[in-house]
Amino acid sequence: MPAQLRLSYFDLEADRSNMGLVMVKALRKSCERFKHHSPCARGSHLSMQIRSTILMLSLVAAVVYASAAQEPIIKSPIGAGPKVVAEGHTIYNQTCTACHGMDGQEGELAPALVGDRRFFRVTEGSLYDTIKHGIPGTPMPAFTIPDDNIWKVVAFIRAIRSSASEADVPGNVEHGKEIFVGKGGCLQCHTLGEKGGRIGPDLSNVGATITLKRLKETLTMDGPIPAGYQPMKVVTRKGEVIDGIAKNEDDFSIQLLDRQNHLHLLDRSELKSVEKSKASLMPHNYDKVLTVDEYNDMLAMLARQVIMVQHKTREVEGDGAVGR
Repeated sequence: MPAQLRLSYFDLEADRSNMGLVMVKALRKSCERFKHHSPCARGSHLSMQIRSTILMLSLVAAVVYASAAQEPIIKSPIGAGPKVVAEGHTIYNQTCTACHGMDGQEGELAPALVGDRRFFRVTEGSLYDTIKHGIPGTPMPAFTIPDDNIWKVVAFIRAIRSSASEADVPGNVEHGKEIFVGKGGCLQCHTLGEKGGRIGPDLSNVGATITLKRLKETLTMDGPIPAGYQPMKVVTRKGEVIDGIAKNEDDFSIQLLDRQNHLHLLDRSELKSVEKSKASLMPHNYDKVLTVDEYNDMLAMLARQVIMVQHKTREVEGDGAVGR
C-alpha cells in the first residue's frame, strides 16, 4: 500500500473524533453561500444543499469507519517480554535519540515519546509501520534496520508509554501480596481494595494509573511529595505531639491525619509548633530491604492492581491486556 494511503486504526479514530467538526464547518459554508438569496429561494436551495452535504459527508464517514473495522490487528512476532524491551531500549538509544531524545524523554527535532500527551500511533502494528516506512511529509524517516530490531523498539516504546498493568511483569502475585501486607508493611499506610490505611495513596488502581517505570521509582527512589500527603508534625500547647499528613489547612486551622489513621481538627491558636517535612513518609529502599524475589513479586502484584470497571473499558478500546 502506498505510504501516503496508510492509516492506522488510531489515526482513523482521530479522524472520527473530528468528523462532527468537519460536518459543522461544511454545513456552515453551505449556509454562507445562500445568505444573500431571498428567504423563499434561500430556504429551498439551502435545504437541498444541506441534504447533499450531509449525504456526501455520511458517505465519507462510512468509508472511514469501514476501513477501521476491516484493518487487521498486527501483533509483534517476538512478544514484549523484559528481555525484548531491554534490547529495544538499547537499539532505541542507538538510533532514535537524535530526534526523540534519550529514553524517549525529550528531543530537539521530534516530540518526546513519554508523558501524558495523546499519541495516535499506539498499537504494535501502527508503531512498526511508522518506524519501517516513516511518516511522509514529516522529518520521520524510514528505517532499514532488521524487522526484529524494529519490533524490539516497538516493545520499548509501548513499555514507556503503557501503564504498569499493560507491561509484562514476571513474579508471584500471591506471594507479592503477602510481602505487601507483612514484611513490606505497606498496608499500614495504603489501601488495597477495602483494607488498609489512609495515610498514603489508595493503590487499588495503581497498575492502571502509572507506568511501570514510575512504579519502580516510587519503590526505590525518593521523589516529590504527592498532593494531599504533606508530612507534618505539630506540638500542642499542652505538649501533645501529633505526626502524620496534612489533609487540609488554612490560616486558622489544620486537618491532620496521624499514622494511626485518626483525623485531628486542630486550631492553630492551640498549637505551639508546626513542622513540615521535605521528605515523603514513603520508604524508598524496597529494593534493598527485600530480597530480589520478594521485590519482584510485590512489583508484579502492584502492577496488576486495576479496578475492574476500568479494566473492561481499556480491554475494549486498546489492543493490550490490562490485567494478567
